[in-house]
Amino acid sequence: MNECYYDKRMDFFYNRTKTDTADEWTGPQLIGVLCFGTFFCLFIFISNSLVIAAVVKNKRFHFPFYYLLANLAAADFFAGIAYVFLMFNTGPVSKTLTVNRWFLRQGLLDTSLTASLVNLLVIAVERHMSIMRMKIHSNLTKKRVTFLIISIWAIAIFMGAVPTLGWNCLCDITVCSSLAPIYSRSYLVFWSVLNLVVFFIMVVVYIRIYMYVQRKTNVLSSHTSGSISRRRTPVKLMKTVMTVLGAFVVCWTPGLVVLLLDGLNCTDCGIQNVKRWFLLLALLNSVMNPIIYSYKDDEMWATMKRMICCSSEDKSQERRSSRIPSTVLCRSTDISGRYIEDGIIQGTICGKGDLGDKGNS
Repeated sequence: MNECYYDKRMDFFYNRTKTDTADEWTGPQLIGVLCFGTFFCLFIFISNSLVIAAVVKNKRFHFPFYYLLANLAAADFFAGIAYVFLMFNTGPVSKTLTVNRWFLRQGLLDTSLTASLVNLLVIAVERHMSIMRMKIHSNLTKKRVTFLIISIWAIAIFMGAVPTLGWNCLCDITVCSSLAPIYSRSYLVFWSVLNLVVFFIMVVVYIRIYMYVQRKTNVLSSHTSGSISRRRTPVKLMKTVMTVLGAFVVCWTPGLVVLLLDGLNCTDCGIQNVKRWFLLLALLNSVMNPIIYSYKDDEMWATMKRMICCSSEDKSQERRSSRIPSTVLCRSTDISGRYIEDGIIQGTICGKGDLGDKGNS
């Protein structure tokens, strides 16, 4: 019967697997790493909070696609929490951790990755449902979207807890990996292959949907007299999603490949030399997503800009607009009418007069 090592500290496993825990991270180098990580984590918290607040505040975002986009921002926010915890429990501190604390550290990272991945997969399904019906948004009800969001986090938490639940090497240290010295190599192979396969499936699905949208848009553009901005809206949403997916795949694939090589016990691959850089690349993904949202979606950027720099002016404008007869406001029920009114307000307050087709971004 194999002996289990639940009561050991992490130095026992690191020393046995000869894993480098960066003991040289001291003095100015450690301070630089902490300052760098703190800056990006603060940016992750603030920017993703703005994305969530924008979806809640702007009624034009009250559709399944944007609810799921806000949930993706919540996953990035959670990733920021995971990185903060990692930042203060890595390097020379790693060897002093208990087994449970190390499981918590890695579980937070695994949960954040799974939450983002499953969320992107659900967005792919939502986009497929809407695009194949040639609609901008799907007909998912708020109850179903809420159920999907709860399911996403339930799956993410479960996948993050799998090693803690038993798929580890604490009772068979001969199968321990080097990058994650209490994870079994078989688990690393399973984890990395599963995520890479899902990456591939999503990329294929999004390329297929995008080609379908382009083909349908080109056909319909010559037979319809609708506004150009409305015909381009599905394409714009797809470009936003594909940019987010592309950034996610680029940022996470190198790290997953390194985990796969470690799981396959590749001792000559030099994975210890690149693991920190690939972890930083994964961190940048949570930084990039809010930038992509605001850059690809003008309405999102306009809403975020009002919340950042125009809060006092908005309050003043609301006081002035409250003097307008209510009958005039009540009759402005057409979406385009409200959009023009908001465009005037944004142009007056924020110096961005021509909003073009922000309402359809």
